[in-house]
Amino acid sequence: MTRRGRVALIVLDGVGYGSCPDQSRYGDAGSDTLGNIGRAVGGFSLPTLEHLGLGCARPLAGMRCDHPTAAHGVAVPRSAGKDSTTGHWELCGIVLERPFPTYPGGFPAEVIAEFARRTGRGVLGNTVASGTAIIDELGARHQATGAWIVYTSADSVFQIAAHEDVVPLEELYDACRTARTMLMGAHAVSRVIARPFTGVPGAFVRTPNRRDFSLDPVEPTVLDRLAAVGIERLGVGKVDDLFAGRGITSRHTPTNREAYAAIADGLRSLEHGLLFANVIEFDQSWGHRNDVAGFHRGLMELDEALPNLLALLRPGDLMILTADHGNDPTTPSTDHSREAAPLLVAGPSVVPAALGDRGFADVGATIADYFSVPSAAGRSFLGEIT
Repeated sequence: MTRRGRVALIVLDGVGYGSCPDQSRYGDAGSDTLGNIGRAVGGFSLPTLEHLGLGCARPLAGMRCDHPTAAHGVAVPRSAGKDSTTGHWELCGIVLERPFPTYPGGFPAEVIAEFARRTGRGVLGNTVASGTAIIDELGARHQATGAWIVYTSADSVFQIAAHEDVVPLEELYDACRTARTMLMGAHAVSRVIARPFTGVPGAFVRTPNRRDFSLDPVEPTVLDRLAAVGIERLGVGKVDDLFAGRGITSRHTPTNREAYAAIADGLRSLEHGLLFANVIEFDQSWGHRNDVAGFHRGLMELDEALPNLLALLRPGDLMILTADHGNDPTTPSTDHSREAAPLLVAGPSVVPAALGDRGFADVGATIADYFSVPSAAGRSFLGEIT
């Protein structure tokens, strides 16, 4: 019988929890987003997260483990890769054996030439770059020529930057759709990303009008299985983009504060089903910019927002807090890091069990178990917490 309650799955984008067995293979030995930030700031003061049990599964500076109120553990990635698409797909039941392709030397010349031909504009860049740095470097040339700024990162992404006063947003989005249709097969990057910006040379700024164009999931996800039986799915943040809009629609939230407000609105309106949220700024605003102080402020903002969200849970509801990968701002790299993720499960009826090390896919299996739908991967821990 289907359980008549709600699950809120909240993915704290980039909030890694330290080492995992294959971390060194990705060049990320020593990356520990929460652990290293805690040490850098002289110890955390995050009373709500501490009360839930964040410091129980792995020690964190300044945090005790004293009668936690949430089930607590560690989510370990098993899929190949360390990008947002891979992490979110695995949380929803898809374990990838091979990573999406990456382009440390830029995209092949024939790909760039075909993209320019199809879109009618030239291309600048075609390199690995920070998104803010490359618009500072090439923004004026883009304004003068109208050529796209194309760049990538350590992740499997084809990113297209354009000034909103030079290229209308819809033309930028159409160019991304064109790139998405091209980048299949051997060049099937996980995401094509529109990166609009405004401003003048020396003061360019990216706008909130980013849009991601992802591959369709390669297998059914828990979202598909819930949709098949008519269970409501409510998205917050970029989750619809990460699943190519399959099985979920989403209210986009460019800041964490807006995400928390949207989650609260969702919990007030959703009678039965899954609320699936991505909280973006830990990754986008602070991890990729090596901003330790900003990341720390974001954690304190999360800690302050959680009591209001937890108060909206009803008996039988679950709130699952986890992450999709790491993004350690204390390391020289500005890229994602291969890390485990925190795993906290809260709710009025939750048993505060120690869950130990679990796979990312166990989260999706637990959600599937909660709503009595099939799961293709992972092992549910629902029986351990209810």
